Amino acid sequence: MSLGAVGAAVLMLGMQSGTEVPYAPMPAPAPGASICPEGVCGVEALEGVFEALAATEAGERDRPVHILQIGDSHTAGDRITGALRARLQARFGAGGRGMLPPGVPYAGYAPMQVEATASDWPVTVAAPGGSGSTPGLQAGLAGAVARLGGQASLTLSAEGGAAFDRIGVCGDGGPEAGGVTMTTPHETQEADFRAPERAPLCWMGRLAQPVQTVTLRPRGEATLYDVWTERRGTGIVVSNLGVIGATLRDLAVRDDAVVGVELAAWRPSLIILAYGVNDGFEEGVEAESYAALLRGQIARLRRLAPGASLLILGAPDGLKSGLKSGQASGCGADGSRAAPASLAVVRDVQRRLAGEAGVAFWDWYGRMGGDCSAERLATSPEPYMRPDRVHFTSLGAEWIGGVLSDDLTGAYDRWKAAKGEGD
Repeated sequence: MSLGAVGAAVLMLGMQSGTEVPYAPMPAPAPGASICPEGVCGVEALEGVFEALAATEAGERDRPVHILQIGDSHTAGDRITGALRARLQARFGAGGRGMLPPGVPYAGYAPMQVEATASDWPVTVAAPGGSGSTPGLQAGLAGAVARLGGQASLTLSAEGGAAFDRIGVCGDGGPEAGGVTMTTPHETQEADFRAPERAPLCWMGRLAQPVQTVTLRPRGEATLYDVWTERRGTGIVVSNLGVIGATLRDLAVRDDAVVGVELAAWRPSLIILAYGVNDGFEEGVEAESYAALLRGQIARLRRLAPGASLLILGAPDGLKSGLKSGQASGCGADGSRAAPASLAVVRDVQRRLAGEAGVAFWDWYGRMGGDCSAERLATSPEPYMRPDRVHFTSLGAEWIGGVLSDDLTGAYDRWKAAKGEGD
């Protein structure tokens, strides 16, 4: 039999027996070149959170290191933050799931490490657009409010690695305020929001033992801004609070009193600002106006969370269609997609102002590949971005979240090595 005949026979045998060449995943793309050393500019601004991580590794800390990311849909989806959480917890220990919206904010809500199941538990989410977008809605960093009564219930079911023995809620307090009953398989705790004056407040309860499930029910009428779970002891908590379509203006209109009590209760060691894509898709963004807005929010967070390090995630690449085929600077085979002009303005302001204000900056745009990277990632054999060229697939989110984690832990390891040499 000829070699060709033998090859054909082997091929036919494989087809008949179902033993075709097995699927092998494509290797992940390497991180793109960055304008920042190893992806992060202004690393010295992260010294506070690095000191907290070092204390955790040395066994000198009695509570988790809390990292809080606030932003838009990239944050709300929890796939990028989920990758960051998983990697940091694998190294430094699991400190719990962290902060969550006060219920189920939108259809398809699926946070990592925990499942939220609601019954008659209405949640109002602030519409994106900044001032006046949702008249009368007083909201905290989650951008959502649950106004409850009757037979409402919310059950949080955590994965084994996210078991918790502390649970907290923030809501409206006052002389006539209700509260929340929290029931675990082993005990019941009551969060009482009654207070002499009307004002937001946060309540934290300690459980007798770690659990994976808790059910919340209102007692009387209650208004909630968030709920959170964590563990006593050390480890890492990575919280993600994002609103779909949000811009930096939406952060600016979050109620200062609510945000203040939230940050005082949560005590984050690092706050990550992850806005910019939606800002950059608006036409005619003026650099100095955007800089003034960002400068104001940096000052506000420093005032409300004076012990926290700050990190800005520079706006990633994002493309919109509508260019004429072949137009200069277009991306893709037909050149019909391009990044909005305002996106580069936003990104440049973020980097410049981070340097001026002493805030760390992560070059998301560079690390995902720079110009037209959204097109390349969307059209790769295993897509890392969705067809909209704005949002990442689950695979892509895991990848870019891993790049962020590697860049941060790499910066931490270099800081620790330099500190050791200095000592």
